[in-house]
Amino acid sequence: MRRIPFSVQILLGLVLGVALGFLARANDLSWLTSTLDTVGGLFVQLLKLAVPPLVFTAIVVSVVSLRGVANAARLALKTLLWFGITALIAVGVGIGLGLLTNPGRGVTLDITGAAAPKKTGSWTDFLTGIVPTNPVGAFVEGNVLQIVFLALVVGAAALLVGEKAEPFVALNRSVLEIVQKALWWVIRLAPIGTLGLIGNAIASYGWDLLAPLAKFTTAVYVGCAIVLVVVYPLLLVGAGRLNPLRFYAGAWPAIELAFVSRSSVGTMPVTQRAVERLGVPREYASFAVPFGATTKMDGCAAIYPALAAIFVAQVFGVHLGVTDYLLIAFVSVVGSAATAGLTGAIVMLTLTLSTLGLPLAGAGLLLAIDPILDMMRTATNVAGQALVPTIVAAREGTLDRAAYDAAGRRDLVDPEPGAEPAPARKDDLAPVPA
Repeated sequence: MRRIPFSVQILLGLVLGVALGFLARANDLSWLTSTLDTVGGLFVQLLKLAVPPLVFTAIVVSVVSLRGVANAARLALKTLLWFGITALIAVGVGIGLGLLTNPGRGVTLDITGAAAPKKTGSWTDFLTGIVPTNPVGAFVEGNVLQIVFLALVVGAAALLVGEKAEPFVALNRSVLEIVQKALWWVIRLAPIGTLGLIGNAIASYGWDLLAPLAKFTTAVYVGCAIVLVVVYPLLLVGAGRLNPLRFYAGAWPAIELAFVSRSSVGTMPVTQRAVERLGVPREYASFAVPFGATTKMDGCAAIYPALAAIFVAQVFGVHLGVTDYLLIAFVSVVGSAATAGLTGAIVMLTLTLSTLGLPLAGAGLLLAIDPILDMMRTATNVAGQALVPTIVAAREGTLDRAAYDAAGRRDLVDPEPGAEPAPARKDDLAPVPA
C-alpha cells in the first residue's frame, strides 16, 4: 500500500464506499450498513480521542513559540484580521447564494415533528461556556472551546514566566510530538475510514431523504465551491501574489482528509505540515494553524449558517430584512469559535437562529443530512485555515517562495522508511512521517 499515493488510497476508499453503500441500500443489507457505520464511527472516534491533548499542547507550544517570532503581536493581529476578512466574504457568498436560489421556497416538509437539537447555542451560553468551572472537566467532556481558553491562558503565562517555565514547555512539546505521532497512525487509516463514512452515508441517506433538501444541499456545496475555486484563488493572487495552483497542490492532502474525516482538529497535523511545506515559517505556522483549526470556519460558521437561516426562514414563512442579514454576518465573523473545530455545525446554526429569533426546531430539519453537508464544509474550513497563514507570511515577506513553488511534488502523508519530523525549510522537502 505504501507504493500507492495516499490520495489515490483515499479515492479508492471513496469509490469502494459508494459502491458498498449503494449495494447495502439497494438490497436492504442491514448488516453491511451497520458494518460501514462501525468502521466510519471508529475512525472518527480515534480522531476525537486525540483532540483534547492535541489542542492544549499545540496551542501552549504555539503561544510560547511566538517569543522567537519577530513582530509576533503584529502577526497575531494580522492573522485575526484575515480570519475576519475571509469569514465576511464567505458569509457574503452564503447570503448572496441564499437570496439567489431561495433554498426553502417551495419545500414541503413535516415541521410538526421538528424539534430543537439537544445541543444548542446562545450568546449567553457561548460567553459563559468559554471559562470552565473545572479544568479537568473540560478535558473529560472534550469541550474544545474551554480547552482553547485554558491553553491560551497557560501559554501566555508560560511566555511571561520565561526560562523558569521551560521544563513545563518542554513537557508540552514532548506530549505534542507523541500525540501527533499516534495521530499519524490514525490518519493512515483514513482510506478505510473513508470507505465506512461514505458507505454509511450512501446507505443511510438515500435520494428519498435528500430529495426534499436537494436544493439546499446543492446550494451549500456550490457556495463552498465558489469560496474554494473563486474567492481563495483571487485572494492568493491579489493579496499574496501567489499561484493558486501551487497552493492547492500543497494543501490538497489536508483538504482531502478534512472532507472524509469531517474534523478540522483531527486534520490539524496534516494542515500544519502542508502550511510549512508551502513555505510558511514553522514558528508562525505552529501558532496560526492550531488557532485556525479551532476558530477559522468559513464552511461551518459562514456559508452554512447563512444558507440555513434563509432556508429555515422560508420554510417557516418568516421574512428576513437587511438587519437580519447584517446579524448573520456579525454572528459568522464573531461567533465562529463556537464550532470549536469538531464535526458538525449545529451549535453555530442554533446560535444564528436564536440571534435572528427563528425557530430552533428548524435546525432539526437539517440534522438528517448534516454528515453529507459537513464533508464539504470541513474541507472549506481547512482550506481557509491553510490560506490565511500563507497570505500573511507572503505579505510579511517571510514566505519561502521556493518551497511554495515546490509544494505538492511529493506525497505529504506517505513517508520514506525511517523518516522523522523536521522543521520545514526550502531544502527540506522530505516526506512526512506516518
